[in-house]
Amino acid sequence: MRWENLTEGSAGPAALFGADAVVTRTIDTPEFRGITFHEVRARSIVNRVPGASRMPFEWTVNPYRGCSHACVYCFARKTHSYLDLDTGVGFDSQIVVKTNAPDLLRRELGSPRWTGAHIAMGTNVDCYQRAEGRYRLMPGIIEALRDRANPFSILTKGTLILRDLPLLQEAAEVTEVGISVSVGFTDTGLWRTVEPGTPSPAARLGAVRALTDAGIECGVLMAPVIPFLGDSPEQLRATVRAVAGAGATSVTPLVLHLRPGAREWFTAWLGTHHPHLVPRYERMYAGGSYAPTWYQRRITRQVHELAAEFGIGPARRGEARKIVTPGRPDGSAPAGATQLSLL
Repeated sequence: MRWENLTEGSAGPAALFGADAVVTRTIDTPEFRGITFHEVRARSIVNRVPGASRMPFEWTVNPYRGCSHACVYCFARKTHSYLDLDTGVGFDSQIVVKTNAPDLLRRELGSPRWTGAHIAMGTNVDCYQRAEGRYRLMPGIIEALRDRANPFSILTKGTLILRDLPLLQEAAEVTEVGISVSVGFTDTGLWRTVEPGTPSPAARLGAVRALTDAGIECGVLMAPVIPFLGDSPEQLRATVRAVAGAGATSVTPLVLHLRPGAREWFTAWLGTHHPHLVPRYERMYAGGSYAPTWYQRRITRQVHELAAEFGIGPARRGEARKIVTPGRPDGSAPAGATQLSLL
């Protein structure tokens, strides 16, 4: 593994952690069997999203790299190649844990250079994947954001977010808190093969209901909509109906995209489980990582029409920050590693 790509002494950008700061652990328990954790002490935690990104936010925090959710389509797989780790099984089982993330975030938020911009989490890999049950990084991260009244959002497939519900309620009293749960479909057969390490779609929708019942508005990112496997009118209707029944404030469809790294892994999976679809995918994604615009628009229109039918309205804007940290001059935010965008 080329840890030197991200450690002091590398020829590339500023190191993300020191060369002597890596501890590798294999935990032999049923929950973590087959997973190796690489514990690191990060040098920065607030990451700037590239300027060309389509994302509506500029800053992210990602306490983990790699993800045991093992979603075959995950666009973040390519990032594991930067460590000379496999983008297939290695991405699913070799998890980098930034053990000092909460303390580092608190320090960076307290810098005079930080101006209180929105911070998005879960945009690269899931911050509530199974590793979070062991390392418990998110409570300290939320506390740091709460104490600075810094607006933030979380996107997750993990029901473990309910553990931190009291902290989310406290944060929502002083700043904007946006929560979205990813549920691309409700087909359990499809779920078991493409998202084998995640809670079931029903469990995720149960988390949506628990969050909304607790006063935390929660939207659903209907992602990914998988062509020819999860995009029939009946499947879309069933998913939007279930999302509405869970009390989601909004539903936003996102069609499967296949970046390098994810594309190869997904294509191999497709060839094993649905070989008859391989030619159709080759044609649909011949132009690059994204499905054709006409197809994306069709899915978006169908989902929006179903959302209107089932009474799902747009999410309301949260209140402005109620605590203002004085004495913050304008200036650049902390230097950080460039982060891939969700799209």
